[in-house]
Amino acid sequence: MFRKSPFITLLLALFLAACGPASVPATSVPTEMPATAAPTQVPTEAPTGITLTDGLGREVKLAAPAQRVVSLAPSNTEILFAIGAGSQVVGRDEFSNYPAEANSIDKVGGSMGEFSTEAIVALKPDLVLAAEINTPELVKQLEDLGLTVYYLTNPKTLEDMYVNLGIAAQLTGHEEDAAALVESLKARVQAVDEKIATVSERPTAFYEIDASDPGKPYTYGPGSFGDLLIQRAGGVSVGSALKDPYPQISLEQVVVANPSIIILGDSMFGTTPESVMARPGWESLDAVKNGKIFPFDDNLVSRPGPRLVDGLEQLAKLLHPDLFQ
Repeated sequence: MFRKSPFITLLLALFLAACGPASVPATSVPTEMPATAAPTQVPTEAPTGITLTDGLGREVKLAAPAQRVVSLAPSNTEILFAIGAGSQVVGRDEFSNYPAEANSIDKVGGSMGEFSTEAIVALKPDLVLAAEINTPELVKQLEDLGLTVYYLTNPKTLEDMYVNLGIAAQLTGHEEDAAALVESLKARVQAVDEKIATVSERPTAFYEIDASDPGKPYTYGPGSFGDLLIQRAGGVSVGSALKDPYPQISLEQVVVANPSIIILGDSMFGTTPESVMARPGWESLDAVKNGKIFPFDDNLVSRPGPRLVDGLEQLAKLLHPDLFQ
């Protein structure tokens, strides 16, 4: 019998909450996954305020940029701080832990998808910023309590993520800050793209999310940011050949793929390169033979915010260290 994994516990909770299009891997916080492409946003700013259509197709109106914001997802919290709206955040889900300043903000719940509506209302927000990790039912519940809620759709690409930064900026009055941030992020991504364009060989990489069952660990598959970032960083993701965004993969499949590098997104659960090298059947892998097993901060991959660019850069350095001396 295997140990009870944070991944499996969270996976069950998200299934019960009917949140997102597929099962979700564990991190130290709820993992957020790319689902459908962000809906076309048609913001209009009139003398009477701001009107935006959110990811649920709802028209959301603000008389003025929000000054008291409650964030219901770690990615949203990171976005708000990144665009300069951190001082306007008065409440956050209990898993929002970046940047460090977020830890001092009042918590409103979030464990197993359960939030305290009383705590949210007590903070008197003029905006509640939800994400796809939150259920439409929660959005309606908060709306019925008289709160203004914007549902921010998960991005499908880095370019979609830039759009989300702009939406959050319009809602909080930080358009100029967000525009500068987006330009800097684009420049960093372009720098990676230009280096990767010169590579002739792409190493095969296995990204491990959770190995509570070492014989059938979870990985990133097609449609996930883990898969997308590995490809953009100049690698070939083992999970790309699978069907689901967050599948389990058998030892036999890993052996056939024979990755030249293993990336441990589950290092936060205590998985180490040494423990991987000791697994029966893994000794034949090139990555194990050559000691190419690396711990990795999965939050840089699982949270659809500006730190995805950090994740891209770090993955590119692992896959092509010679290009990033």
